[in-house]
Amino acid sequence: MKGPAIFLAQFMGDEKPFNNLKSICKWAAGLGYEGVQIPSWDPRCVDIEKLANSKTYADEIKGTCKEAGVEITELSTHLQGQLVAVHPAYDELFDGFAPEEVHGNPKARTEWAVNQLKLNAKASQNLGITEHASFSGALLWHTVYPWPQRPAGLVESGFKELAKRWKPILDVFDDHGVDVCYELHPGEDLHDGITFEMFLDAVNDHPRANILYDPSHFVLQLLDYVEFIDIYHERIKMFHVKDAELNTNGRSGVYGGYQGWVERPGRFRSLGDGDVDFSAIFSKMAQYDFEGWPVLEWECCLKHPEQGAAEGAPFIASHIIRKTEKAFDDFAGTGADEAFNKKILGLD
Repeated sequence: MKGPAIFLAQFMGDEKPFNNLKSICKWAAGLGYEGVQIPSWDPRCVDIEKLANSKTYADEIKGTCKEAGVEITELSTHLQGQLVAVHPAYDELFDGFAPEEVHGNPKARTEWAVNQLKLNAKASQNLGITEHASFSGALLWHTVYPWPQRPAGLVESGFKELAKRWKPILDVFDDHGVDVCYELHPGEDLHDGITFEMFLDAVNDHPRANILYDPSHFVLQLLDYVEFIDIYHERIKMFHVKDAELNTNGRSGVYGGYQGWVERPGRFRSLGDGDVDFSAIFSKMAQYDFEGWPVLEWECCLKHPEQGAAEGAPFIASHIIRKTEKAFDDFAGTGADEAFNKKILGLD
């Protein structure tokens, strides 16, 4: 396992050192981060079209990060991926994720989003990156609670359409040797293990359809986030290190009562301030030889982001396990060969 790394999306801003790639990378390196995950939609970080079409520019971006003391872990299209599939009820809310020229035009917005994903596939290859972070979008989320009763075949039709939109994108990523890692997230049609399995079936087990593992979303769904790794470790190619807590009470539970992030029972926290058992998670990741980056995603509703970032690097570093190459009791080994083993079994 590499790391620690940090997702820059929540830290980018108009004030130094957060206003350009060079300065924010120096800031991250100064805190102890070795990698940065880049939001491809933020022009203060990269020009994604130029990154896709110019290896020279890609090398310049890599050089900027290296000079600052970090390397690029992955590119992200969370906002663009969301727009690959949008139910009309959310059109106005999600228009803000796209350029103004496609606002009010869902078809054009989707075409823009799909093109953005394809550009990111090329850009990732130019950077020498083999994983990519995204959201699936959602056509079914408004039916997540089964009331009114869902018509027969509705879910199957929804996943069939979602797969129809994503299959050509996944093929482009395959052409460029890059995995699409979906962050399983409430609000997306892919939000837990079962929905990921449904999607995987719909895209015929496409080898580029993989998972960005983020335990915080599973805490808020009361899902066993440690067993999840046992089940899906072969598809887990990315890892967001984010904490969360669920403080249910007599007035509100997992749905949150339409309250803000501070008041709702389920809320995201800075590392170590929530309920996530990161020792168990990092142990599972080591058990299955996870070779990617543990990436801090800061979304705490209480702690200042700069404090969360400063505490995050040593927290992650302290949890990364250097996997042992020998058994603890090797000192007591007796040595053996086939004849000796047969003797122990009483077969001599």
